Amino acid sequence: MKKMFKTCMTLALCVLIAAASFSCAAAKEDLMTAPMYFNDDGRFKILHITDTHLHENNVRDSMRLIGLACDTEQPDLVMLTGDLAPEDTYEETVERIDSLMQAFESRHIPVAVSFGNHDSENGAYTREEVMALYNSYDCSISIDDGDALTGCGTYLVPLCRAGEDTPCFNLWVFDSGDYDGEGHYANVAEDQVAWYRAVSEAMERNSGRKIYSLAFQHIIVPQIYDALEKVNHRTLFSFPRIYTEGEYYRFSPDYTNYGMLNEYPCPGYYDHGQFDAMVERGDVLAIFTGHDHTNAFGVRYKGIDIVNSLSTRYNGEVFSTQYGYRVVELREDAPDKYETRVVRWYDFARDARVKAAADKDEQRMLAGIRFMGIFQKTFTDIVVRFTELFTGRTVRYPD
Repeated sequence: MKKMFKTCMTLALCVLIAAASFSCAAAKEDLMTAPMYFNDDGRFKILHITDTHLHENNVRDSMRLIGLACDTEQPDLVMLTGDLAPEDTYEETVERIDSLMQAFESRHIPVAVSFGNHDSENGAYTREEVMALYNSYDCSISIDDGDALTGCGTYLVPLCRAGEDTPCFNLWVFDSGDYDGEGHYANVAEDQVAWYRAVSEAMERNSGRKIYSLAFQHIIVPQIYDALEKVNHRTLFSFPRIYTEGEYYRFSPDYTNYGMLNEYPCPGYYDHGQFDAMVERGDVLAIFTGHDHTNAFGVRYKGIDIVNSLSTRYNGEVFSTQYGYRVVELREDAPDKYETRVVRWYDFARDARVKAAADKDEQRMLAGIRFMGIFQKTFTDIVVRFTELFTGRTVRYPD
């Protein structure tokens, strides 16, 4: 049975926070949501949706696909990681957010929101105003951290075993910002890193053990390039390094890789210590991001999986192999592990469960996705196979 939604913080969690002597003033109980719970079967499923970029021309079909994904996957929580409905006016943004959130509200699925670089970049509204819109829906468990931390929407979602009130797993949500003062992409700031470290240490002191966790944010960490291999610019399936002229990178055989690079990763220009703090703490298993729309890959580096998810929107039937969503599954009996898979719209449209659940209009859309997607899939498969045979190097790993 799924236990969810915003209720009063349990006494155990209040005591946990109150008892901790945090060095960071921002580490306070209002940056922790009410606990969520593993199901009676000991599992917990997260639907990672990112970069929906909803606008007038794609909102109807995007929401058809997202609604079908919710019905098919039956997630316990939806993680929205930014660039969701960046419209030109506040009024248009209200409409797009309503289209998005009604899909979850009507299905009683809890939603945790973080923001991307586009969510408030035009200055027509603030992140705080947008967060208030999301939090006007009962399904939102998101937190506006106010003046406590940089940005808007950095908080912790604790998971407990069914029938218990002590966290056994954590989900960290970070606002990774938009742009720095020089126009580069931003990244998680120093005070957010200090907050994470303080809360992580306090929870370990109070529980007597590390509490394993996952992190979700929009912009990937700069260490992604440390986990890739620098190569000659003529190397097939290599990509230029952002902000660095003349450097090209691809998967390194020295690390465990997942999925495929389709474009260059776009981290922030400056590093404020987030990844190093997580390596030092040893409790984060993976950092899930969006931002790079067609990248569905992961690299295990220094014990942490750096993972990027596909843009979850309808962007034309021919692009159905480049867009989709990610599923992350947890087990309470294996808190140091997680499972994840990528679902592309092309494969999604071929799923018998999806076809059975779709109405007539959705059936026509799914048929178009299946028909047009096969051409891109076939072309991509040929190019990937040729490259791997020609170079002897793997460019596409299992997701």
